[in-house]
Amino acid sequence: MRASSLPEVLKVRVLALGDQRISREGVVVIKAQEHRSLPLNRDAAVQRLLELLEQAAHIPATRRATRPTRSSVRQRLESKALQAKTKALRGKVRGGARNDAMD
Repeated sequence: MRASSLPEVLKVRVLALGDQRISREGVVVIKAQEHRSLPLNRDAAVQRLLELLEQAAHIPATRRATRPTRSSVRQRLESKALQAKTKALRGKVRGGARNDAMD
């Protein structure tokens, strides 16, 4: 990989992929044995190499932080208040009529 004619940026990105087909020395090993003929296997290996390079060349779009809408904040807070109210009612019952009759 280091001695290839690929652009330096792409080489770094390919080595950073952490793919199991790339050795520590930077050698790309692609096996192709699904066909009975050597030319077809060679074409399949080249195709897989191209897919690996395309995967490395893809730069994901950077995420831009956005603020939640006022309506979504209001809905979230209302939902939280409703949950808190429901959970508050789950506590143990204290001082019921049964406890008074036992005394």
